Amino acid sequence: MALGLAAKKEIVAEVSEVASRALSVAVAEYRGMEVAELTDLRVKAREQGVYLKVVRNTLAKRALADSQFADLDSALTGPLIYGFSIDAPGGAARLFKDFGKTNDKLKVTALSIGSGLLGPEKLDAVAALPTRDEALAKLLATFKAPVGKFVQTINEVPGKFVRVLAAVKDTK
Repeated sequence: MALGLAAKKEIVAEVSEVASRALSVAVAEYRGMEVAELTDLRVKAREQGVYLKVVRNTLAKRALADSQFADLDSALTGPLIYGFSIDAPGGAARLFKDFGKTNDKLKVTALSIGSGLLGPEKLDAVAALPTRDEALAKLLATFKAPVGKFVQTINEVPGKFVRVLAAVKDTK
């Protein structure tokens, strides 16, 4: 069914608005997948905070033209599904990687974190990016480590004194 001009403008506006909020985008070819598999992928995407959309490539090129993901233009060929990571930069890549383990028909063709076009070989690296909560936890652990070591060092002086007194007591 052909889309009218108004519907096309609506799709471009929607995808453009999502792209402006997104931290990264992953593009995958879904050729040969059944409706039930795509539905399962969409359910998992909703749970993980990833916006999924199947859009014509010409409309996607227009929507992404003014965004940080304009470099994806050359990779948009074939039947593609677009995954926009809203909450975590590696969200869409992680979703496609996990789903690709059980379904070999989903093939990632391109990724972008806003710093240029990345090929499918970078999927593991992008999927391994921490979520916001994980990054904050690592940062806090980094801040806490020197303070903990300092407290242990300060505590060691009286501890050593007590051990020496206990040793003297044991010898007498």
